[in-house]
Amino acid sequence: MGDGHGHGHGHDDHGHAGHGVSADADRRWLTLALGLIGVFMAGEVVVGLIARSLALLSDAAHMLTDAGAIALALVAMRLAARPPKGGYTFGLKRAEILSAQANGLTMILLGVWLAVEAVRRLIDPPAVAGGLVLATALAGIAVNLAAAWAMSRANRASLNVEGAFQHVVNDLFAFIAAAVAGLVILLTGFSRADPIATLVVVALMFKAGYGLIRASGRIFLEAAPTGIDPPALGAQLAGVPDVVEVHDLHVWEITSGEPALSAHVLVAEGRDCHAVRAGIQDLLRRDYRITHSTLQVDHADALAAPDHPDGADPHCEDPHGVSYRASAAGAPPAPR
Repeated sequence: MGDGHGHGHGHDDHGHAGHGVSADADRRWLTLALGLIGVFMAGEVVVGLIARSLALLSDAAHMLTDAGAIALALVAMRLAARPPKGGYTFGLKRAEILSAQANGLTMILLGVWLAVEAVRRLIDPPAVAGGLVLATALAGIAVNLAAAWAMSRANRASLNVEGAFQHVVNDLFAFIAAAVAGLVILLTGFSRADPIATLVVVALMFKAGYGLIRASGRIFLEAAPTGIDPPALGAQLAGVPDVVEVHDLHVWEITSGEPALSAHVLVAEGRDCHAVRAGIQDLLRRDYRITHSTLQVDHADALAAPDHPDGADPHCEDPHGVSYRASAAGAPPAPR
């Protein structure tokens, strides 16, 4: 806007100075986990067929989705690292969220198939070689512990990495359940222990899959990041010295761990808009870890009109939004 009333656009990338090194390390840890899982999965399919164990075959299928999840995570990391280009002004950062959502969905779909097959085997249980199941499951626990350790070294703040990690952790639980089932079958001959173990793992898969879909869905719907309360944030911004009002406040995540904010800030007459903007950006960085903020900062008196004596700008304000005023900074805001 004219007459010396400014627009502010602030970014702070200091926290990402080592991002390239971290991303390379993440890829190395994920590649190690992928190799461990891929080699063991091939052997497990053979043993599962010989032992006629659904618990082992289902876990081999789960390990296949583990491998796919890690491979997808690696591809998404490559895409997300590409700089902005053309119409993709944020780059392809949300490729990681697509990967997380795909991982959650595959866990639920695989869980449905395993649940149906487990119920069928509860009704008509086949003979299961408990000794083979137990030995293979114990080896699988060791492999999955190594893979989970490798992936825990990567940045799990990324939903992409967390999605692949959840696949491996659920596979670890599956092997523990399979080992218990194998021991029960070996000692008692109770073959239904195999599908019962599978159903326990299915419940865990549903829980983890739903969590991933919900978290990635919030980002796609541009909900406020978990842990940030927009009304409280707006009230805090309105309490910054020299701020008269804050409206058109939007806070969302570009991708997991990268919150962004935009707002229109009205400043008292004669005050320094640039200093206020810098103060708000410091507050956002310090208290909310928001380093990508777009702030339109204007003098309230410049926007005042005869029919808008409070200084609100009818062209800039969101009619369905909320205004936060300095006089009510400590109280819950009310819709305008």
